[in-house]
Amino acid sequence: MWTAKLLLISVAVVGPASPGFPKVIPTVGEVWPHPQMISQGDTYMIVRPSTFKFSVTGKDCDILQEAMKRYKDIMFQSSSHLKTNPKDIWRKDEAFSGYLDTVSINLMQPCEEYPHHDMDEQYEIKIDSPDQPGEGVILAQSIWGILRGLESFSQLLVSDGSAYQAKSTQIRDFPRFPFRGFMLDTSRHYLPISKILEHLDLMAMNKFNVFHWHLVDDQSFPYESAVFPNLSKEGSYSSIHVYTEKNISDIVEYARLRGIRVLPEFDTPGHTMSWGPGQPGLLTTCYKDGEPDGTYGPIDPTNNDNYDFLTTLFTEVTDRFHDHYIHLGGDEVSFSCWQSNPNISEFMKTHNISGEYEKLESVYITKLIELVSHLPNKNGYLVWQEVFDNGIQIAADTIVHIWKSETVPAGWKKEMSKVTQAGYKTVLSSCWYLNYIRYGDDWYKYYHCDPHDFEGTDAQKQLVMGGEACMWGEYVDGTNLIPRTWPRASVVAEKLWSSAAQTNSTEKAVPRLEEHRCRLLDRGFRVEPLWPSFCMSDVDL
Repeated sequence: MWTAKLLLISVAVVGPASPGFPKVIPTVGEVWPHPQMISQGDTYMIVRPSTFKFSVTGKDCDILQEAMKRYKDIMFQSSSHLKTNPKDIWRKDEAFSGYLDTVSINLMQPCEEYPHHDMDEQYEIKIDSPDQPGEGVILAQSIWGILRGLESFSQLLVSDGSAYQAKSTQIRDFPRFPFRGFMLDTSRHYLPISKILEHLDLMAMNKFNVFHWHLVDDQSFPYESAVFPNLSKEGSYSSIHVYTEKNISDIVEYARLRGIRVLPEFDTPGHTMSWGPGQPGLLTTCYKDGEPDGTYGPIDPTNNDNYDFLTTLFTEVTDRFHDHYIHLGGDEVSFSCWQSNPNISEFMKTHNISGEYEKLESVYITKLIELVSHLPNKNGYLVWQEVFDNGIQIAADTIVHIWKSETVPAGWKKEMSKVTQAGYKTVLSSCWYLNYIRYGDDWYKYYHCDPHDFEGTDAQKQLVMGGEACMWGEYVDGTNLIPRTWPRASVVAEKLWSSAAQTNSTEKAVPRLEEHRCRLLDRGFRVEPLWPSFCMSDVDL
């Protein structure tokens, strides 16, 4: 059955489309992102939705129980289309190796409660392996590895119209980078909770493990604070365009069950215009011709009350978000308002700060870092690259987030070299701004980008934690978030998970990416096409 029917459509055809034929013919039963090590035989097993079950043979916990239920739904949600056939239809095929009615889940260590920055995500899969013929096993030390293994197993199943088939397979897999993030911006446009949860599902299906939540910015302040309720009352677009404490708790829990960290960002001292109406005195008053001109600039670094405010706010934030890290921003700080303000000029004179306003920013960032490091949860933090570029003194365990593109004078490759040479860990986003779109196949450039592609020693490259795709929200809301993001983000996911050797050919990736796009479509996600093609699910859209 497998060789006669399914392999018929597994040959890739890339190039100009012929009349009546798609540009790309997908692979069949390939795992995305590509595993580190995979071996498959010529035999296959039949998986029947009516009899299939997962069996726990090791440790157990709520995350595992929920995952087994979730993946049965994912695997068989389209099983209603299957035809009923006599059992012996497969027995006539020499490649048929039996029925896979049970897959054992062997979790070797007790579950951890929350995903974290050094979590173990490696796993093994065996289906009808030489040492365990006729059996199916998913094995991992950690619950996070089990989750990744369940996703890979679900992708191995292929329907032929009569049943689901899985090739005899052995996989040993682990991520290349520990930080594989995706950033969403909910300030420029509010994103509905349902779309954020849908996005988290897609992140899990692509083995992303960090949801970087850029919650607030100049345009709006949708974070609803209990300690400072006026921030969202005055700074959000409306009373319904907010994320309540319950909303945040639900999102963090949804992500936890999928092995995804939630990393909040509250960008300061710039990008804070929406903060001002709800917290008088926070922002700098701008002057013109010696008088206030009615406009405001970044947070006023000379007002000590502002640091008390930030301490209280970030204590609440880090209590709601369970990750060790928080993103403190620090990018694109305009100094013009500070320069115009006579009180700030007097402060700089009193404290012997020269006219270089980067040094004033350093005063602010240094105090911010100090207060964050002494919060009850003893948090670590990320900052955008300007904090490093401006010579601000930052702690040794700071993670520098590189975002400027190759077109700026330094370029991200030189920036990576400088940051790691200084001994700091880093995360790369420069080549993965998915909000930049153009007509045609724009995903190739994402696949060509590699976080290790810079001049540096092996020790420097060990400081690269990974990377992060970004979807800034100026032109993205709930109507287009999913199709604009996926499956383009899948390309970034594979670059961050799979080995460098396995991701050095876009030609090999093309038919696999087409299958993955069809897979996500079949699972109910309205993801965009990448070229002229078709999926069997297209007719239902």
